[in-house]
Amino acid sequence: MSTTTRGRPRSFDRGAALNKAMRLFWARGYEATSIGDLTTAMGIGAPSLYAAFGDKATLFKAAVESFGAQYGNFIERALTEEPTAEAAMRRTLHEAAAEYTRADCPRGCLVISAGLNTNSGEVADMLGALRSRNLGLFAERIQADMDAGVLVTDDDAPTLARYIGTVLQGMSHAARDGASRAELAKVAELAMYGWGRTAPEG
Repeated sequence: MSTTTRGRPRSFDRGAALNKAMRLFWARGYEATSIGDLTTAMGIGAPSLYAAFGDKATLFKAAVESFGAQYGNFIERALTEEPTAEAAMRRTLHEAAAEYTRADCPRGCLVISAGLNTNSGEVADMLGALRSRNLGLFAERIQADMDAGVLVTDDDAPTLARYIGTVLQGMSHAARDGASRAELAKVAELAMYGWGRTAPEG
């Protein structure tokens, strides 16, 4: 009886292999991660990788989905659980400070950093769409508070959403450059100082 299935050992753990690939993409980015790097990290040969995951871009897509499920859902939790947009944005930034500096993970955010300098339009478009989706979620939450009169501000919801998204991107890059959780938490609080300023009278 054959001991392999589509070129993979029967003991092949797809989830564990995917997690190793995700961490490699997270640490190095899409472009700088080769098939050789992936097979070494995952402990499988190139034929097994292709049989299990398809090409590099398809594997990367699966890795991004795994990242979102394991590490990226703090944003949606904050938007769902906090009573106001301001509280949700503050929590998002503070949780980002913690997530981006975890000792057990590569630093920063895979969705923000993994596509830097990539030559793949497919990868760049996928990551851009995910970031845009978060901006849309921010804008919806902010607009709801504006419509309810909870948030009175000179700015429109998309601009405030873009502001938070830009701060998150900066925090991710800073984390990769060695910024500590405490430093990023201070950045998060500073970023909220101008939140919800009202228009001057007269």
